[in-house]
Amino acid sequence: MMRFLISVGIGMLLWLPTQGQKLAGQASDIRKARIKKIDLDRGVLTLTVEGNDQDFLLTPQTVVAGAAGKDLKERLQGLKEGTEVFFKTGRKDDKDYLLGLRPVVDSVGGTISKADLSKLTPLPELGTGKYQGFPGGLYPDGKNERPAAHEALGLALAKQIQPLGLDGKPSPDGKIVLLSIGMSNTTQEFAAFQRLADADRDKNPKLVMVDGAQGGMTANRIMDPEDKGNGTRFWTVVDRRLQTAGVNRDQVQAAWIKQADPQPTQGFPKYAQTLQGELRQIVQLMHRRFPNLKLVYLSSRTYGGYARTPLNPEPYAYESAFAVKWLIEEQLKGDPSLNDDPAKGAVKAPWLSWGPYLWAKGTAKLANGLSYEESDFGPDGTHPSASGQRKVAEQLLHFFKTDSTTKPWFVRSEAAEAK
Repeated sequence: MMRFLISVGIGMLLWLPTQGQKLAGQASDIRKARIKKIDLDRGVLTLTVEGNDQDFLLTPQTVVAGAAGKDLKERLQGLKEGTEVFFKTGRKDDKDYLLGLRPVVDSVGGTISKADLSKLTPLPELGTGKYQGFPGGLYPDGKNERPAAHEALGLALAKQIQPLGLDGKPSPDGKIVLLSIGMSNTTQEFAAFQRLADADRDKNPKLVMVDGAQGGMTANRIMDPEDKGNGTRFWTVVDRRLQTAGVNRDQVQAAWIKQADPQPTQGFPKYAQTLQGELRQIVQLMHRRFPNLKLVYLSSRTYGGYARTPLNPEPYAYESAFAVKWLIEEQLKGDPSLNDDPAKGAVKAPWLSWGPYLWAKGTAKLANGLSYEESDFGPDGTHPSASGQRKVAEQLLHFFKTDSTTKPWFVRSEAAEAK
């Protein structure tokens, strides 16, 4: 089986099995077209490409981004004649096959409903104020600081982090692994963070940062590593990336998660509650998968007000922060299934905390100066451009160098003592 990693449309990566089709080296670049006709009986999709109609053969493996369904008919049922799409093809035996396609805009309605941005106040600034009846602040009671008991446990766990060998036991020659988990935005931003951190002289030389985030792998797709589908592929790639970095699961002791789900339509609070539940399953899974994982930091989405597609626009980008807030509050309230303290019973999850809060209302600056220009995003207005990646990377670097629970292991010892 050959695999193609295809960037369909606007940066969303898709894994495509071709079951022996020898199309490698003959795959097209991504192009844009309009659907002229879908003929499932013949297995042919006709696209109008630059004014010319062209037929492409469909296969059971043809990917339709954002569409679910076991068979091709189910995946194509949301598409209509006249829909604009990005597409990629392959060629075999002088025939053109459609590998994958993605609608340029939502096929239902074709436009994005614009959110009333005046109602969106950054969570740290909202404080005890409310958004649709739910209080703000990163932590309970509208506060932006961790409760004292949670802070104390985090500090104690941070002091336990030390270099581990491949057997998961303390070793002077071992490594401390910081792992990222998430989707396309996450991997782009974490890669920029890695470059900044690797160039920083204060970074602990025993620290290895591994980017486990992957394009297209949203929260609802990675919850089950045994699903023989997206979940299996995601966690298999995570293991492979750890191995490539010369480390393994037993050396992972801290993680950063940034997740969302594509094309949300449920409204508030349903979408945030759904994402909260998915994040809960992910952190519980990570506790089982990485036996020495102690600390997990979560961030919500960046600004979605420049979005040109329904992938994850406002207010959903803003509202994703409530999923993180509520998940952490579950642990703070003593939910046994998220217990992180061995003194209170069986540990079922790592210690959870906010990482950097990354949402700012466009050009309106947060207290720390973070804001977003339209140029900080790519053509879809959702995925970060180079400047947007750097802004998030700088927030991450500042957080990991200064937070009380990260500085002990992220910063080299002499630098930590001097600050």
